Amino acid sequence: MVKVNGKMSNVMIAGFNSMRIIIILIMVSLTCYGCSPTKRNNDHMGFFNKLFGKKDNTNRPDNEPENIDYKNKLLATKAFYPFDRWRQNYNNGLTQYTTENCNKVKKVFDDLISSLIEIGVNAGEEQKKQLFKTAILKTNQLNEEIDSLIETGEREDLCNLTNKITIACGLNPAKYGEGEGLASEWREW
Repeated sequence: MVKVNGKMSNVMIAGFNSMRIIIILIMVSLTCYGCSPTKRNNDHMGFFNKLFGKKDNTNRPDNEPENIDYKNKLLATKAFYPFDRWRQNYNNGLTQYTTENCNKVKKVFDDLISSLIEIGVNAGEEQKKQLFKTAILKTNQLNEEIDSLIETGEREDLCNLTNKITIACGLNPAKYGEGEGLASEWREW
C-alpha cells in the first residue's frame, strides 16, 4: 500500500471503491438471473454454475420435483418383487424357478418401470395402459414357454406387484379388470 503522510492515496481509495462497485454489480446481476421466477435456459449461468458446482442438467424435465417423486415411487415398487422368493422354490423341487426364468419375468417388470419413468408423470392414461398391456402380454408368453411358471401364488404376486406399479404411476387399479387391476385386463394366467 502506498501511504502519504500515514494515509492511503486517493488513487488507492478510488481503486477500492471501483472494485466494490464491480463486485456489487456482479452480485446483483447473479441474483437477478438466479432468482428469476420464469423458467428459461440457464446457459448464461455457465460460469456461475461451474463456480458453485451446479450440474448442467438442472433444467431437464426429469429433474423437476414432480418427476423425481414419480420416478422414486416407481423404483420403490421393486421392493415388492417376488422373484428372489420364487428362486428359493427351485431348491424345493420346483424346477421352473431357475435364476434364468425368474430373471426373464423380472426383466418384464424392470422394463415396465423404466418405460413408465421414461414417458413421465404427465403421460396420458392410455399411454401408460399400453405399457402395462405390453408387460402382461410378455408374462403370458413366458408362462406359455415355461411350464407352470405362473401358478396360483405367483399369479397373486404378479397381480399385487402390477397394482403397486399402477398406483405408483398415478392410476387406480380398481378402475381396471373389473376391480382386480390392470393385470386382469390381459392376463391368461
